Amino acid sequence: MAKFVIAGRADCPYYAKAELLADYLQKNLPHFRIHKIPQHPDNWEHYYNITSDMLTAEMLLIAKENLQTQVEVEAEEEELKGLINPMHIWVNRAASHISYFLIPFLVNGEIFGMDNEISLHLLDRSNRKEVLEGVVMETQDLAFPLLRSVTMHTTEDEAFLEADVIILLDDVLQETIPTLEDCIHQVTSQCEVYGPLIEKNAKSSVKVIVVGKTFANLKTLMIMTHAPTINPKNIVTVATLLENEAKALLARKLNMYATGIKNLVVWGNVSGSTFIDLSKAKLYRYESAIWGPPSFFRPLMDMLFDREWMRTEFVSKLGLLSSWGQHCSGMMPVHAVVTLLRYWYQDSPPGEIVSLGIISEGHFGIPEGIVYSMPVKFQNGTWEVLTEVEVSEKDQEYLKILAFELLREKQVALGEIEEMYPQRRGLKLSSSAQESALEKEGQSTAEDTDFPTELSQSKSEEGNIDELAEDNAEDASEVSPSDVSPDVFS
Repeated sequence: MAKFVIAGRADCPYYAKAELLADYLQKNLPHFRIHKIPQHPDNWEHYYNITSDMLTAEMLLIAKENLQTQVEVEAEEEELKGLINPMHIWVNRAASHISYFLIPFLVNGEIFGMDNEISLHLLDRSNRKEVLEGVVMETQDLAFPLLRSVTMHTTEDEAFLEADVIILLDDVLQETIPTLEDCIHQVTSQCEVYGPLIEKNAKSSVKVIVVGKTFANLKTLMIMTHAPTINPKNIVTVATLLENEAKALLARKLNMYATGIKNLVVWGNVSGSTFIDLSKAKLYRYESAIWGPPSFFRPLMDMLFDREWMRTEFVSKLGLLSSWGQHCSGMMPVHAVVTLLRYWYQDSPPGEIVSLGIISEGHFGIPEGIVYSMPVKFQNGTWEVLTEVEVSEKDQEYLKILAFELLREKQVALGEIEEMYPQRRGLKLSSSAQESALEKEGQSTAEDTDFPTELSQSKSEEGNIDELAEDNAEDASEVSPSDVSPDVFS
């Protein structure tokens, strides 16, 4: 049996001619076999560095067909490789309750699609190894069709290898944090560990989601600082939790479904002082004297007449949420993360506003270089700021107050200043700080809503941002000790 091999450029007329002859011989000679190796023109230099100037109409046509076929074959091979290579999703503090509830959503295909297999990597400290082993075993027992593998990791060298998505859950702080500044330094130390690991081990296109009740905006900024080659637009913090809680409170008050409330905006520090903006909010399918098709809506502020409730109960309950409390280990943070991931990979609903903690680029007069929650939309695998959202002069004052707090956090973290608020030396962190703060005027993180309360009005009249931020100093202390330790893997 005669066996021959021919190799050539896919668009080469010589190769086309040889291919025609080989096909003819193989068809007519029973013991003649030919093996063809067509190469893309860009790769031919690596083989024989042979080119041809000979052209004929027939040979050019065959060469064109060969090139098109080769391009299609290579595209198909790349697609098959993509199916063979699963997405690598990393979850830190994977022995926590949040991770336990989150895992099924990550591997059931609803977020990343039914065509993407998932390799799940669970990261936690070595002293949580036994719990982590149980989580791994239960995840395997789920037998999800898209779950390629699930692995556990407790050492620094293994963290975030080939990561496509990283979900950073709350870390555990030391039990006693004497001052606000000590808490910031703890967070910064943890980010100094994670940032370089993400920079070194993860894919350049990795998406990082920061979840937490302690300085979430600052964590996000410090991860960006210590992983400079990662696109800052791919490192965000979740604001959906506060957004959903506000919608639920309003829905109960209005006796309607929370899903009918759209375009509520969360501004500022998602784990500190926030401004819940209701001025853009819309009500769909709200039962009233006026009724319309599914696309019909009423402005929320035109339908919510109880301003006293807004100034008291609404503010109070949202203020309590700023420290997360029991929600930190329940369904709410899981739903917030799942919603964010689904929007990121499948786009947010058209026409809807989504609140997201992102790096500021000067939009809405917010200083650059801080992570700030603001309105965005998701489209084609990325997000963009909704710059068309209008902000009144009074609301702009609220945004400046929140920006001041975040700037001070950044300065303490970078060692530019020693104290967040020197005027309040001796301020202690307390798990009940949020509740005690709500009993004092001006201490609620949510009290700066879009309606002009007497308190908010009196602040804006002062016109001094430093003094306004000073009034809100205890808001920054409302973080209870939670997750992060400089000794991340011990």
